[in-house]
Amino acid sequence: MISKSSFVVFLIVFSFAGKAQTCLAPPQTPASAILVCGSAILTQGTPTLCGQTDVPGSCTGNQNINPTYFRVACFGSGTLGFIITPDDLTANYNWQLFDITNRNPFDIFSDPSLFVACNWSPEPGETGASIDGINISECSNSALPFSSMPSVLQGRTYLLMVSNKSGSAGNYQLNFTGGSASITDPVLPQLLVTTVNCDATKISLQLNKSIRCGSIAADGSDFMLSAGANITGAAPGVCNPQGLTDLVTLSLDQSLPAGNYMLMIKNGTDGNTLIDLCDFSVAAGDNINVVSGTPQPTLLDSIRPAGCKPSFIEMIFKRPIRCNSIAPDGSDFVLTGPQAVITTVSLNNCINSALVNVIRLNLSSPLTTGGIYTVQLQNGTDGNTLIDECGLLSPAGSSASFTVSSSVSAAFTYSRRSSCTNDTLDFLHDGNNGANSWNWKFDNAVPVTTQNFMQLINDTEPHTVRLIVSNGNCSDTSTQTIKMPVKLKAAFKAPAGVCPGDMVTLISNSSGNITHWVWDLGNSMISNLPNPAPYQYPISNRTISYQVKLTVVDMFSGCTDTIKHTIIAVDECQVLVPTAFTPNDDGLNDYLGLLNASKVDNPEFKVYDRFGQLVFASTTITAKWDGRLNGIRLNSGIFVWMLSYTNRDTGKRIFQKGTTMLVR
Repeated sequence: MISKSSFVVFLIVFSFAGKAQTCLAPPQTPASAILVCGSAILTQGTPTLCGQTDVPGSCTGNQNINPTYFRVACFGSGTLGFIITPDDLTANYNWQLFDITNRNPFDIFSDPSLFVACNWSPEPGETGASIDGINISECSNSALPFSSMPSVLQGRTYLLMVSNKSGSAGNYQLNFTGGSASITDPVLPQLLVTTVNCDATKISLQLNKSIRCGSIAADGSDFMLSAGANITGAAPGVCNPQGLTDLVTLSLDQSLPAGNYMLMIKNGTDGNTLIDLCDFSVAAGDNINVVSGTPQPTLLDSIRPAGCKPSFIEMIFKRPIRCNSIAPDGSDFVLTGPQAVITTVSLNNCINSALVNVIRLNLSSPLTTGGIYTVQLQNGTDGNTLIDECGLLSPAGSSASFTVSSSVSAAFTYSRRSSCTNDTLDFLHDGNNGANSWNWKFDNAVPVTTQNFMQLINDTEPHTVRLIVSNGNCSDTSTQTIKMPVKLKAAFKAPAGVCPGDMVTLISNSSGNITHWVWDLGNSMISNLPNPAPYQYPISNRTISYQVKLTVVDMFSGCTDTIKHTIIAVDECQVLVPTAFTPNDDGLNDYLGLLNASKVDNPEFKVYDRFGQLVFASTTITAKWDGRLNGIRLNSGIFVWMLSYTNRDTGKRIFQKGTTMLVR
């Protein structure tokens, strides 16, 4: 019996020594993700230790370490909330969400535009997306274990990667809760069509959607036939990696006589009928007609819903078709409709079987033009149409039609309005093919859901803009990276101080479209060169501060920018240490330190008493000694000092030493 309260996935845990292995086993690859439906809590065992592939997104340096993947379909737009709760609350789990609609799932490793949200915080314990989150993205330098809930759109498919970063040996629970989006498939499972096989000893039952293979009672007790024969067993068709199938074969205790019968479903010995991924059951009492008689040629019964921009279609036949009767070049079929495409047949279903109920036609290009399309059978290059399991030839001209919704394009345009300090970007979408839902994402900001929007930018960094558009049936995504123009910015390099006779060199590193430079050197001198010629300040017997100002001008835009820098011209540059000091707190000569140290880099200043004990040490030019050791005043006496430093102009290391008198 399948429990309806939870869906538990167990994995065998393997340990690998050394370098992590490439992830190969389900559900540790994007293509083998666990299908998620509804609010059932998933219990996941620790994956095999594997994965070292970089995962692009808004956070850098992250990899698919010990991943498990979950595939989520959105059936109603809103926010997606979920909580990951490890059994071991000291374990660190991270996650990242991708939008893989109409994409190869492995594109998550190469296309950063698929990113939706993430949390790579190193904080242990619970993580996820909830109302407690602040940002859509939390990177490895964040202490916040929860991100804000991302917006998801109806009709889109998402992939959640959960990374067991700490390699915990425990399990964790994944609970989709708190969001407003619907991830529960509203389509209920129903009986669709039946076919009696050639000798009337088996009935093939096709359902309208896939159900869990494990929900089928093997003794056939889920079904009851109104008359003619008893059901002795039931077996699923080919089960996909998630354990789902849409075909059930019923075995009978004798050939079913010609006639019309009713096949009814009921609770079997396993306590249920048939259950889909979302825990919805085929209603007990649901029934369908079964016709037994002389086998008739098998017609093309139906075509599975094609959805939006289909790149293939699947044709369903009531009775299995012999694989060797299908022309490999696809010439048994003609596709007509609003958009012309070339078709080829896929025989992948024939690899493990000589009979198939479903034949796939691959299309040379996706069907983007909405309307009604028709597939018609014809004699192929092999001289026939199709032959069923009973050896009957399907008649040429048999056809089935299907409808394709008009696709929307998310391609958008933008214009830029610039000022001297910022830019305004106006983003526009033309609302093609009935578009009625927009989801703009500018970098990692909160999504905007209007058709057009405006963004103010105060920097010159590149920005990524993603738009998801939907018309209720189809959706599309477009991403652009926008490079911003460099703004006018004044900047220059200048010495902090100069000694008497030093040449002053100023170098502009301003940016933008500069047409004019205006330098005020602080000494009544003006220069209009990009970099002024080296100059000197007058020698003085006192220290003087000069304010240098640079103004850059863009005459075309009318923009200007100004920056100021103070240069201190000292009267003496020889590094000196006083020969005496009087630390008596009278405000005069209370400290011993370096004088004229404007050209000193990386100083090491040490003071010793007459016994060689270190009483003071400093590696800055501002630190001074107050005549104390460990807070205790030292007595008057002679002290030895030693100084080493790097001369800022020459780069040479200088060593000096001397004595000083401490006077109390």
